[in-house]
Amino acid sequence: MNARVRLWCLRHAESENVTQGVAGAVPAAPLTARGRRQSVAAGRLLASEPTVRIYSSPSVRARETARLLAPPGVAVTVIPELAEVGIGEHEGSRDPSVRARTADVLRAWITERDLAQRVADGESGHEVIARVTAALHQIATAHPGETVAAVGHVASLTVTLSHLCTLGAQVWGSPLPHAHPFLVERHGERWTCPAWPAVPPD
Repeated sequence: MNARVRLWCLRHAESENVTQGVAGAVPAAPLTARGRRQSVAAGRLLASEPTVRIYSSPSVRARETARLLAPPGVAVTVIPELAEVGIGEHEGSRDPSVRARTADVLRAWITERDLAQRVADGESGHEVIARVTAALHQIATAHPGETVAAVGHVASLTVTLSHLCTLGAQVWGSPLPHAHPFLVERHGERWTCPAWPAVPPD
């Protein structure tokens, strides 16, 4: 029951909502051509790992990333709770002020632990951490002593792992790069992130 679980987490590869400046969870946005190449490269990085299953957010971009990086014979399982942060009525906005407000809320969650803030009628930090933590616990409980991977999103993964791994404000200013796997481990009830990924050079 207390066997260590190795979980390779990553943000989905580059997608059209990112290149077009669309805010929110945007579940239907697909990968760009560059994103597809990034996904294949992530698969090569994980090729030496004994990965038994890939988990994914339900968004198209996360599922495409997971499918392209999955080794032959390794199944992809969708977990709805791995979705990106919801921003309510502003979902799908291209307004720069909405993106700025979203960044301000995420900063408040991570650096000030002000988890009550939200964008419009979207999710609070409390709600995001609760659902993503539930997903990660579900994954870890199903795979004692094994290695798995999870494809998620920049905001929901960052705020949750900052909380679970007690990283605090040190992760602010280091946004998760696209399709860059990094190791998260659970041993018993303790979560650790040995190294937060740096943005690679273009």
